[in-house]
Amino acid sequence: MRVAGVDGCRGGWIAVIWGDDGLSLRLAAGLRALALDAAVVAVDMPIGLADVGPRACDRAARRTLPRPRRASVFPPPRRYMLGLDWADANVAGKAREGVGLSKQAGMLLPRIAELDAALSPADQVRIVEAHPEVLFHGLAHGADLGRKTTAAGRRAREAVLRRAGVPDPAGLMDVYPRSRVKPDDVVDAAACALTAARVAAGTAGRLPDGEPPRDARGLRMEIWT
Repeated sequence: MRVAGVDGCRGGWIAVIWGDDGLSLRLAAGLRALALDAAVVAVDMPIGLADVGPRACDRAARRTLPRPRRASVFPPPRRYMLGLDWADANVAGKAREGVGLSKQAGMLLPRIAELDAALSPADQVRIVEAHPEVLFHGLAHGADLGRKTTAAGRRAREAVLRRAGVPDPAGLMDVYPRSRVKPDDVVDAAACALTAARVAAGTAGRLPDGEPPRDARGLRMEIWT
């Protein structure tokens, strides 16, 4: 069985594909061009967007993390922000809700819109949202893994993945130029592949507890770990 983990990167989208022959890496400028033939695909990107306010799954994910790591779960744009650039989305949020949009989330607006346009509720049988830092925190039993952008933090996360049975992703770091795919992108995508494997095996956790809410398009707003 093949599963895949997907993350956005400077070059577009990357997928770490995990099958019987180990790990492989694929890069494409557009999401559909990844053309993934996998039983489950876990994506490190919001699926399902609230009309206003925060998503319950993001609140639940932040509660699982220690305070220094909570910033890694940032509020995604609300649905009315799709199609806007960050500055306009920030102004619109403040005018409508009294809460703008972080620049970090604003930089992902085109990726989030692309993913949203590609999915229907029926696709969520196979395509799920994941969050690497929430997964790593649980697998490491709360141990401090450091910042993922440092060499030490990356090695700590690679070790967590190996202990969980994922082949070492270190050999994928230089498949593409680092100007297009950073090492921590690869590690995050590998973590998503592990989440996909856990979903396929029926061993993954899901946030929030209970039946997840749906957005205006009928997409479930949930994070799998």
